[in-house]
Amino acid sequence: MKKFLVVYGLLLFQWVTAQNEPVDYVNPFIGTSNFGATHPGAIAPRGMASVSPFNVAGRTDLNSLEKDSRWLSNPYVYENKFLTGFSHVNMSGVGCPELGVIISMPTTGGLKINHLNYGTTYSNEEAKAGYYSAELDEYNIKAEMTASTRTGVSRYSFPKGKSNILLNLGLGLTNEQGAMVKIVSPTEIEGIRTVGSFCYNSPEAAYPVYFAAEFSVPANEFGAWKTPSKYEGEEVQWMTYNGETRIKKGFTREVIGDSIGAYFTYDFKEPTSVELKIGVSYVSIENARENLKKETGGKDFDAVYAETRKSWQDKLSVVEVKGNNEEDKHVFYTSLYHMQIHPNIFNDVNGEYPEISTGKIGKTEGTRYTTFSLWDTYRNYHQLLSLLYPEEQLEMVNSMLEIYDENGWLPKWELNSTETFTMVGDPAAVILSDTYLRGLTDFNVEKAYEAMLKSATKTENNPLRPGLDEYIKNGFVSVDSGVAGPVSVTQEYNIADFAIAQLAKELGKEEGYQKFLKRSVSYRELYNPESQFLQPKHENGRWMEGFDPLAGANFSKNPGFIEGNAWQYLFMLSHDAEGLIKLMGGEKAYEEKLDAVFEKGHFDMANEPDFAYPYLYNFIPGSENKASKQVNKLLNKYYKNSPDGLPGNDDTGTMSAWAVYSMMGFYPIIPAKSVYTITTPVFEQIKIKLNPDFYGKDSLIIRKKEIKNQKKKVYTLMRNNQVFPNFFISHEDLVNSKELIFFTPE
Repeated sequence: MKKFLVVYGLLLFQWVTAQNEPVDYVNPFIGTSNFGATHPGAIAPRGMASVSPFNVAGRTDLNSLEKDSRWLSNPYVYENKFLTGFSHVNMSGVGCPELGVIISMPTTGGLKINHLNYGTTYSNEEAKAGYYSAELDEYNIKAEMTASTRTGVSRYSFPKGKSNILLNLGLGLTNEQGAMVKIVSPTEIEGIRTVGSFCYNSPEAAYPVYFAAEFSVPANEFGAWKTPSKYEGEEVQWMTYNGETRIKKGFTREVIGDSIGAYFTYDFKEPTSVELKIGVSYVSIENARENLKKETGGKDFDAVYAETRKSWQDKLSVVEVKGNNEEDKHVFYTSLYHMQIHPNIFNDVNGEYPEISTGKIGKTEGTRYTTFSLWDTYRNYHQLLSLLYPEEQLEMVNSMLEIYDENGWLPKWELNSTETFTMVGDPAAVILSDTYLRGLTDFNVEKAYEAMLKSATKTENNPLRPGLDEYIKNGFVSVDSGVAGPVSVTQEYNIADFAIAQLAKELGKEEGYQKFLKRSVSYRELYNPESQFLQPKHENGRWMEGFDPLAGANFSKNPGFIEGNAWQYLFMLSHDAEGLIKLMGGEKAYEEKLDAVFEKGHFDMANEPDFAYPYLYNFIPGSENKASKQVNKLLNKYYKNSPDGLPGNDDTGTMSAWAVYSMMGFYPIIPAKSVYTITTPVFEQIKIKLNPDFYGKDSLIIRKKEIKNQKKKVYTLMRNNQVFPNFFISHEDLVNSKELIFFTPE
């Protein structure tokens, strides 16, 4: 008995230890409600493939959100209850519908191929990093998912009797149609699915995703189906099969169409598990098959999951946090997890990928990344990668420069080698400059500077900066330009010009520095001292009539701003905080206006231009305590260990990056300037594991200590046992610190 207790105690200790690993704090259900647009499916870090439950199609009596009824951008919504399969290429935290295709579905009984007929409710969902499972109520099937980088792996546990595995190529989240499927053998299927038109842009650039599927158990029977369009012409009187679904039993040639699929049917004499592996590629079916073989060949479901779980553990262990609040750890590590989904790997295991615009197949010796949602990520996301994952950040910068080589322009919102031109501004310039200024210099900086100058100076046929000629001439983009959101656009051009100026200064290009530094504050031309807001102007300098600072909230139309209003853009340009303070008449007026943003409900936590607002109090001597209070208030209100635990669309990890920074107690307050501003951290201790190849050391410790019985609510920062003079610290000082201690009133 004593020995049993010892063994039991050891096992219990090991279990508790395992539960305290970073990977075990990940809750993939966070963000699957409240339009967070994440999904709980299985994915490897930065995976090309992912396997997500698909529950946004049909049965509106059970669904609260249906993919075609709104601008729904995710394959899964937590509140929905009608499952129609598992999609194998997906996006996370984006604002427009795309991908969500190559959908598999296990069923029992007779063959049904219409998703409205074979769909089912489900229960007992479980989601972990690299794993998802659910029980399909109608079929008594347990469906489990995991994934390697380029292959989705499923395990379906069937009861005794007749069962089916469907591969539906007609259903999807994308707005594109068209597919091909071919059954190769009783254990193999291959094919193509067309996707594209992200945010309903560039439909002419729709492109194929290729796949190869492998089943662990040979089918007793197989076939394909096709539902053609219905004719209405004269020939209908002879077409007895007009518009009817065709079941092509035993068919092994290619089937091509919009509403097509394939099925494998089994007759199990006892309960049986079947594993399905689907490798994907954006180059060819052959590459998809090679991806599958190289990554998962000879491995069963459990082996693939074990490898993926370890990969997640390695990625998430870059930061270790200590504290008694377990919910905070779930929020923190899930935020870090969401940051490791996009940008995602685009090249196959052999290095091949389709180049942007050229139609050629390129090849990389490293990693080619895709899904660059740069309007979102230039503000905080890439700065955090530079700190925590510098090798990834450099690879992404090099991918952006490869895009410039192939396309002639830096990316704006690139997805799978298509430029979607979503949102506004010239964000790549900010990221390239910021990366170099943080000491990550192993890329062709002269090429980067050349590319940035092209975007900032070429006034004809410039896809990144429409309205540039007017901006150069007058310092602002006007409402007469035809460019949407001219005030927002002017501000975005300003921050890009500031970034160019900072890089020019670092490279010793004094003329460029002075030129673009002057351009970077031209937003001042749009500040109206009477209203104390930035307002849209006509080209001749007259104010646009009928200005309403509230117009534009909640995605309503606004002639001056993009996805926001005058309140939500007023303080955006933190690189000129001191200039705005002067425009407003001093620190007191600036602080009162900033207070009003929060007190009158104008702050939008789901809107990127607002991200730095709570930190701006650190620019006001004596009011720094407000920054910490506002940041922690926002964390407590918007970030939770629940499906609605994101304030809105995660924007490919940008919302999550805000939480990671804020919980650690510092934030990159000025894009393209390697400086952080400080607030009180959430955790008692944070250990950041630095990459010694980049930073010459392996860790940084941040601690929080409460000061008891202190009358004045004053926050103090110490660096290496020395009192730090203010609440701003350079990137260099941060990474070279042994320890930062933040003293906060009890």
